[in-house]
This record gives sequence, C-alpha cells and structure tokens, in this order.
Amino acid sequence: MPEIAGHCRCGKVSYRSSAEPAFVGICHCRTCQNSTGSAFATVVGVPADSLSVSGTLKQFDDIADSGKPTHRAFCPECGSTITQWVDAMPGIIMVTAGTLNDPAGVKPVMQLYCDSALPWATLREELQSFPKMPG
Repeated sequence: MPEIAGHCRCGKVSYRSSAEPAFVGICHCRTCQNSTGSAFATVVGVPADSLSVSGTLKQFDDIADSGKPTHRAFCPECGSTITQWVDAMPGIIMVTAGTLNDPAGVKPVMQLYCDSALPWATLREELQSFPKMPG
C-alpha cells in the first residue's frame, strides 16, 4: 500500500501518510466499543511522524483497558474519529479504517482484547487473536 489517505464525514479534516502501515487490526476493548458505538474499532497503525492532517481536530484523553492513557482526535463538526494513539505504543498513530478513502484496500491481520468481544460479533478465524494487548 503506497499511501493511505482519508477524511471525516463532513470533509473538513483530511489526512495522508506515505508510510507502510505498521499493522491493521481490530480492537474489541470496551474503550473502543464505547467510543465507536459499535462492537469494535478497526484501525491502521502508521509511524506518527508520517501522518499529515489538515483541518482542526478536537482531542479526548482517557485511560484504556490496558490502564495506560489513550488519546482520540475527532472532527469537532461531524464527530468522526480520525486518529487515536496509546501511550503503550510510542511512535505509532492509528487512523480509523472507516475514514479511509479506500477502506477496502486494508485487511486486518489481528484482533486484540478478544476477551471483551461481544458474543454476536464473530470475525474470521484466520486473524491472529489476543485475549488482551500483546506484550
């Protein structure tokens, strides 16, 4: 994947990165469930210094299921979550897959916090699965 690019629902915030993603994953933690309003979050992790964002973001800081700080940045106009990063993974920033211009171009290879997965949210068995955050 030579470049990832995307934008929020209203188009006031956009981003791009030319770095190869460090990972594409699904997180079932309660923090992601609550912040997405869905069963899980699908994210693409890239080196933080490779991501350029245009537009204004609002940030919400919280404590993740890991017990470490987590940070989410979203469009203050439409509320779309654009990025998230966790202190447990320095140097990596994640963009939400649903905001990508081509979300079909990424494929998750792992899922985290499977112990918190909702019983009706079944995913493909070939994904590498972890009960919590891998060490």
